[in-house]
Amino acid sequence: MKLTMTLVFAAAFLIATVVTGQQPPQQPNPPGPDTIPDHPHPPPNPDPLAHLMFPPDMILGHARELNLSDEQKAFMRAEVQKATSAFQDLQWKLQDQAELLHETMKSTSVNEAQALAQLDKVLDIEREIKRLHIGLAVRLKNRLTPEQQEQLHKMRMDHHPADVRPPIE
Repeated sequence: MKLTMTLVFAAAFLIATVVTGQQPPQQPNPPGPDTIPDHPHPPPNPDPLAHLMFPPDMILGHARELNLSDEQKAFMRAEVQKATSAFQDLQWKLQDQAELLHETMKSTSVNEAQALAQLDKVLDIEREIKRLHIGLAVRLKNRLTPEQQEQLHKMRMDHHPADVRPPIE
């Protein structure tokens, strides 16, 4: 189980790395009324769904406290394993397509249509990865009782009170 959870963490980290690594570098903000001298860049936008979903490691790491049934645990472990396997396949595809995009772009004269078509392939795989993660989060959340979800919200508030929005009713 620890190996599976480690793979899920690694997968999430790799997605964040790939997504941020493929975004164009941000130009510094010119000084103005909305910039703070010590903080020239606004903070990155937090994940707008993070407070609504629960990471698999949080759920399974607190299985006893949440009083998860054997059926819930078995379901969640199986879903995490399936998602991890699918993620690995997509990650390899993404790497291949990103390399092809890089090759397309490194020429002194780039075929725009070819570059944009290759970019679409990269973005399609990134979209699949995001759908995979959201789908897993939804399936896990749907297997939790309202009481278990409330307990997880409280646990999150206890550990990271500044990072959490209240649950939407």
